[in-house]
Amino acid sequence: MKIIEEVRNAGSIAVGGHIRPDGDCVGSVMGLYLYLKKELPEAEIDVYLEKPSEIFDCISHIEDIKSEFNNVDLNKIYDVFIVLDCADDRMGEVRPLFQNARKKINIDHHISNPGCGDLRIVEPERSSTAELLYDLMDAAAVDAETAKALYIGIIHDTGVLRYSNTSPHTLQIMAELIKFGFDFSDLIEKTFYEKTYVQTQIMGRAILESVRFMHDRCIVSMVSRRMMEFYQVTSNDLDGIVNQLLSVKGVDCAIFMYETGTLEYKISMRSNGKVDVASVAMRFGGGGHVRAAGCTMNGTYHDNINNLAIGIAEQLDIE
Repeated sequence: MKIIEEVRNAGSIAVGGHIRPDGDCVGSVMGLYLYLKKELPEAEIDVYLEKPSEIFDCISHIEDIKSEFNNVDLNKIYDVFIVLDCADDRMGEVRPLFQNARKKINIDHHISNPGCGDLRIVEPERSSTAELLYDLMDAAAVDAETAKALYIGIIHDTGVLRYSNTSPHTLQIMAELIKFGFDFSDLIEKTFYEKTYVQTQIMGRAILESVRFMHDRCIVSMVSRRMMEFYQVTSNDLDGIVNQLLSVKGVDCAIFMYETGTLEYKISMRSNGKVDVASVAMRFGGGGHVRAAGCTMNGTYHDNINNLAIGIAEQLDIE
């Protein structure tokens, strides 16, 4: 199946993703948007997403994203709405637009996503939604800007091809994408590794105040709203902290949380494979992959650690 076959006769199409969009979400949403704009020049095509991090400004037409939802008519009815990298319950404020659409398509690779809408394409064996999207596109119609966006999506969800979700097929697709000649090395450096000074500061603070537990096989750190205000950072500046925590020798599972409200925390978890963090996150209404998952939890910092630790300890066989 090719995605163009599902939307060819649509006069209006919308594309969206999940709240707090990561690299795969941004790359997938923009990759599909650019592809459809080229293939269906007469159609009205809109893209909805919370404002992405500035590191993704290298993606063509990123400024087309509608992020100011106060100005959005949520009663508008699109012929087709395609939600990527999540189910509709993680779309945030624009969810009604998806629900109102005449045809609803869901494309994702998260094992925790049961699928939503009229057409559900959820393939958990894929490294990323961007990888899955490439196979749903006509390769001959993919241009350099679409390829760049999809490339960014894949490198972010595979940890620059380091995670076990990287398959031979992933590498074959990457080879096809870099044939377009864009500076893929620079994209990796600028969107994945490079940090601003304050991002480095808040990461250093988080690592400094991290704590190991469960015989040092788990590590956790937290950033409060007061700390974020002090360093003048947003949630986008916290990317990469949980991955850095996992790199500590002897650690099988890393937990990073930041305060989003009174007794409310956004949780990110990473694993080297010995813990299925997606199953832990699902207990609290979240989801993700075996090695990377997240959720939102209510309670104190210590209560949240204790609740997460129950599911982790069961898998590590620790009493």
